[in-house]
Amino acid sequence: MPSSASLSNTASPAPQVRSTTSTAASRSRIGSIDMLRGLVMLIMLMDHVRETLYLHLQVSDPMNVASTPPEVFFSRLAAHFCAPAFVFLTGLSAWLYANPPSGTPRPLKSFLLKRGLFLLVLECTVISFAWSGQLPPRIIYLQVIWAIGFSMVVLALVSGLPRWLLAAVGFVIVFGHNLLSGISIPADSPLYIPWTLLLHRGWVVAEGALQIRLTYPVLPWIGVILLGYVAGPLYAHGVQRQRILVLLGLACLALLLVLRGFNLYGEVLPWNSGDSAVRTVMSWLNFTKYPPSLDFLLMTLGGAFLVLALFEFADNPATRALATFGGAPMFYYVLHLFVLLIGYRVLLAIYGPNQGSRFGVDAFWIVWATTLALIPLLYLPCRAFARYKRSARQAWVRYL
Repeated sequence: MPSSASLSNTASPAPQVRSTTSTAASRSRIGSIDMLRGLVMLIMLMDHVRETLYLHLQVSDPMNVASTPPEVFFSRLAAHFCAPAFVFLTGLSAWLYANPPSGTPRPLKSFLLKRGLFLLVLECTVISFAWSGQLPPRIIYLQVIWAIGFSMVVLALVSGLPRWLLAAVGFVIVFGHNLLSGISIPADSPLYIPWTLLLHRGWVVAEGALQIRLTYPVLPWIGVILLGYVAGPLYAHGVQRQRILVLLGLACLALLLVLRGFNLYGEVLPWNSGDSAVRTVMSWLNFTKYPPSLDFLLMTLGGAFLVLALFEFADNPATRALATFGGAPMFYYVLHLFVLLIGYRVLLAIYGPNQGSRFGVDAFWIVWATTLALIPLLYLPCRAFARYKRSARQAWVRYL
């Protein structure tokens, strides 16, 4: 999910005495961004392990509260934070790339265009194969990498506009797209494909040797990447940034409490009291992801702002490990998909299908245990690649 890896992750300089130490510090990566990126990558790993070993229990969107076990529901809920954090950080990192600590702006349009198009090609080739194990893939699923890549292309095209205008467009999209959720376009309409790509999950090409299905409608993600981009100057405010992030996070969650608490706006599925406190909480937190509803984005981005503030001055072995993962997210994303694909094929060969045509586990705790076991396995190659990327001169390395 991780396109922002290819973008610079450095802060605008605060006034300081010129010295070797301060110059080196100004050019260093912003640790809190890499930490958040690394954290959501590990949460994403758990969700993809679930889709590998526990796919016999399908999880709908929104989830079926009555039939989804709480451990599955809350694991899936945690994974909701991944895509919004990545897309927002992609926009934020784009601003940081265009406004480096040196004070000399860098051209952004071609940089974003190349990386966005690279992600679109990657989604339709390597990543589609990693998910399906079929070469060539019979069905191409346009998922989160598609959404990030397409959003980067859009940001490239509009990045020269005034920040206030980009902010206004981003807010209108994020807060207003729910007004369009009830509109459906028939499949035989010439507007069906663009409408599906923008706002509705479904088949783009439903028949033939190669089929294309859209999972991530892209319009809300365009709004998120625009807001991430216009938030870039936060990283020129030094210590004040932590306070601003806390206020933004609390404001998002407070608005969510009002909108969701009274079922006013922002989610097509109202919450209801369940037969237990847990089921009631599950109903309240059951937000639409495809496309992400306003309530979904308020919860996930609000949480992301608070975690960014929490990580602002964090420095310990755990956060440094998170930053290592966050420093090579595209490499990690491709690597973990192939590890899961190969691991699943090995298990299927050894044990055979025990859940219909698939292999699966019966106890959900095995999903958590497998995730924990894979973290150190993935950490070592990610650390090695992050070190290699810092010294490599080849341009292609920056794309990963």
